[in-house]
Amino acid sequence: MKKSTSFMALAGVAALVLAGCADDTNDESTDNETTVEQTDSEDTESEDTDTESEDGETEGTDEGDPGRDYSAIDASDYTACLVSDAGGWDDKSFNESAFNGLNDAADLMGVETSTAESSSEGDFDPNVRAMVDEGCDIVIGVGFMLGGAVGDAADANPDVSFALVDSDFSDDQGAPVEHDNARALLFNTAEAAYLAGYVAAGMTETGVVATFGGMPIPSVQIFMDGFVDGVAAYNDANGTNVEVLGWDKDSQSGSFSNSFDDQAQGQQLANGFINQGADIIMPVAGPVGLGAAAAAQTAGDVYIIGVDSDWYESASEFSSIVLTSVVKDIDAAVLDAIADLAEGTFNNEAYVGSLENGGVGLAPFHDFEDQVPAELVAEVEALQEQIISGELVVDTPNAP
Repeated sequence: MKKSTSFMALAGVAALVLAGCADDTNDESTDNETTVEQTDSEDTESEDTDTESEDGETEGTDEGDPGRDYSAIDASDYTACLVSDAGGWDDKSFNESAFNGLNDAADLMGVETSTAESSSEGDFDPNVRAMVDEGCDIVIGVGFMLGGAVGDAADANPDVSFALVDSDFSDDQGAPVEHDNARALLFNTAEAAYLAGYVAAGMTETGVVATFGGMPIPSVQIFMDGFVDGVAAYNDANGTNVEVLGWDKDSQSGSFSNSFDDQAQGQQLANGFINQGADIIMPVAGPVGLGAAAAAQTAGDVYIIGVDSDWYESASEFSSIVLTSVVKDIDAAVLDAIADLAEGTFNNEAYVGSLENGGVGLAPFHDFEDQVPAELVAEVEALQEQIISGELVVDTPNAP
């Protein structure tokens, strides 16, 4: 990895911790038992409480909108419910981030909570129905694969509010569908992934970087699109020819583990990229990405760009090889949906997290801050400002 004696923090590119994106489509079994857990506000305290950042400022998962006083919102008459994808609440990814948002709502606003943890795709419909039957005022499904179950429940229960993390609602043919009582919580991760691709191109020693996905779905491919475009932008600006393995944006085809669970697949894909010279890899595959990180750690001189959460924190066993992460603030989106319900302002207008509103971002470089050249940091800061202002548009067919 390129070295520099210059030190410069990536000011303005804040870390968003414990957010998730990869949607789990594990359908190996449909006869696993459904786990439904009733909790109250005292039992749902988030394990990821406020921590001190490197510059002394407090970071946490319970901040939400900094201009909103959540403690002044009384949600004690409401019950908010959450249904996981098959990864479970401790997946260190998007399920866990949504769960943290539910915990924050309980801590800050006093909302009652209930959760249903899915073991397989076959659990989605019964879990969503179980939450409705419990009398939940809002039911939030976590992940692309829950779209059908949440949408059907929204149609069948017009007096209940619903939200879906990481996906629009669509019909069986994939055409967009609106439900008056359901909100999509979406994230334009291409913007932050563009910055990550630019950083990767500026830091590679071999001139080869790579990315792969868990499944070919929009919430995965949007990361890969942004990453490829960021590398291309670096090449154009610096006259280099850094190669990206694993994704062709034009054809929307590339490498996938076809799983969000099998870490061995991640390790195998990463080893294949490493054998082709890649020294920086961005896996967009949930826990499968940890297999890629293990391969990188074993190889030495290979580095990982995390996704969903800040992997330096959430996958700390690999912190020494985490260059940065593309993160999204799912917990804040969940918190705001519940707050809107309590205040009577909940509607079906989709939330879209972006660099401008802080819904997505690039994590700090942590241990690599003294290795990333100041010129590269300045270029990334400038690109971020151009994206926020609209001067630079990161185009992707997978944009929300």
